[in-house]
Amino acid sequence: MQVEQTTFIDNINQVMQEELVLVAVLVVAIVVYLYLFLQFLKQKRELDSAENRVEMFQKTFDSSHEPVLILTDSNDILYANPVMVQFFKLKRDFLIHKLSPMPQIKLKEYWETLDVVIKESESNFKEESLSFYNIHLKFEYEEGIPIDMHIQRMPLQDNESQWCSIISIQDLRKESDETQNRHLHPITNMPTEIQAFQDLPSLYTKIHLDDSKVALVLLHLDNLNMLRAIVGYEQANKVIIKFTEYLEDIASTMEVKAYHTLGNNFLLSIANIKSSLGIISLVEEIQERVASLYKMKDVKLHLTMSAGIAIYPDSGTSRSLIDNTYKALFEAQKDGEGKVHIYIQDDDNENYDEFSLHNEMYSAMEKNEFEVYYQPVYDAKTQEMVSAEALVRWVHPEHGIITPDVFIPLMEKTGFIIELGHFVLEEVLKQQKRWELFKFNQIAISINIASIELKTESFLENVKKQLDYHKVYPHLIRFEITENDPMFHEGTMKKYISKLKKLGVGITLDDFGAGYNSFSYLQQFPGDLLKIDKALVTSIMSSEDKQRVVKAMIDLGQTMDMKVLVEGIENKRMAELMVSYGCDYLQGYYFSKPVPVFEFQKLLYVKEGI
Repeated sequence: MQVEQTTFIDNINQVMQEELVLVAVLVVAIVVYLYLFLQFLKQKRELDSAENRVEMFQKTFDSSHEPVLILTDSNDILYANPVMVQFFKLKRDFLIHKLSPMPQIKLKEYWETLDVVIKESESNFKEESLSFYNIHLKFEYEEGIPIDMHIQRMPLQDNESQWCSIISIQDLRKESDETQNRHLHPITNMPTEIQAFQDLPSLYTKIHLDDSKVALVLLHLDNLNMLRAIVGYEQANKVIIKFTEYLEDIASTMEVKAYHTLGNNFLLSIANIKSSLGIISLVEEIQERVASLYKMKDVKLHLTMSAGIAIYPDSGTSRSLIDNTYKALFEAQKDGEGKVHIYIQDDDNENYDEFSLHNEMYSAMEKNEFEVYYQPVYDAKTQEMVSAEALVRWVHPEHGIITPDVFIPLMEKTGFIIELGHFVLEEVLKQQKRWELFKFNQIAISINIASIELKTESFLENVKKQLDYHKVYPHLIRFEITENDPMFHEGTMKKYISKLKKLGVGITLDDFGAGYNSFSYLQQFPGDLLKIDKALVTSIMSSEDKQRVVKAMIDLGQTMDMKVLVEGIENKRMAELMVSYGCDYLQGYYFSKPVPVFEFQKLLYVKEGI
């Protein structure tokens, strides 16, 4: 009996021990399960975070016209926009798969796979970006494609344990084709106004060297719309083509270039002219040809042509010459159809004797005849003044106020522009300090600089010295650099601008659109503000082509993280149109002309309510 009781107790103990083991195993299993579940939740949160980032990237890049790829450090594809899918010929199930075959990039003389390029460069640009220009790419389907490539490193998770590379590629073959097509009119296949803007700077340079003159002639077929209503669209286009063939014949026998700018408008650039009489004679010959362009059976439809002419340098500076042809055409059309008008500068812009001005400008600096005017810049949305541009005027004792259109080109040729630049900078800094001391609202002031100033060894040193001396915050000064300056295209501009930006001053790319630089130039240009050339804004209300160009430039500038300013706003309709395009800032006579400092201070005074 005692033995049986002992056996029973042992069995109970054994069962209890087994149950305890089971409980322990169960507890461990639960702990492991909870741990794995928590890890799953953590991974899910991280995956959701990554997916959210990818979704954000996707919405951003889906509409891009350039190939964009997001690649993990393990070479898995997280995203490729439709253009990239087509460019790399990716398979339908490319997501979360390895990029294969891996594209190769030619850097200097050697080919490296894309992942190796990223890995080798990572230490140099983590959390930054890296750009490769004018390189070549090859992969399974294509070989030796010229491209520009931009790589941006981004963390996928908040703890930065996983990273990805955002790779954007600019196919330079496509850019070349698009540029070529954009520069040709779709009906006549003639160069457009875009090409004219590119050609003119070299023409201006040539005539300076030859000491000659150039004329721009804007031709307008007056009653082409009436003809279109009578004979139809196709027949009217045949008349236009016949007219362009005639212009091309003229261009082949003379120093003339012809452009089809708008529907009824054509532009001629004529070099090495001796007098305006020769230009008038040529225009009259063209008018005679236009009158006999179209015959319907035995009936000849009488067409007329108006013309606006601007001659450089007689009709103004090279920068304003195209504007002046539109002004001249407007004056011609006021007198009726078939009229011709040559633009003549206003009385305050009379033709001065260049030799006399050259001799007088040195003493003018000593006599304090130069004065800085200020033209306000307004926020497009709030219509509040946010900055201003400093513009110099020569207050001549005999001629009165001489505008920069007259004396700046002369100073650039003689090198006196460097001394004038020092004067303007010092005057602006003095004024900024006065506004600070008297509690005026301080806004950034833009100063135009010429490339000859920027390239002098003393320029940067002088800017730093003046900022320190006057104790003015660098962000209150901006320097405006012209896009169509030849130095910009030499690739040396970036070096000088980078040094300027290190001082803390702002940089504006002025007259954008005059040279129509490519997207790759903007990528290299470390600017803060993009200023669209006013020549594109002139007559914009009646030109859908110009409206599309300006809208595209605003979008392009903002895509490059630059604020966009449109100058030349002359009326409320133009201002409202630019606001509808999403422009950031506006400048022009509609808001205010350039005014002397005592008038400009009133604008600051009213704003502050002092």
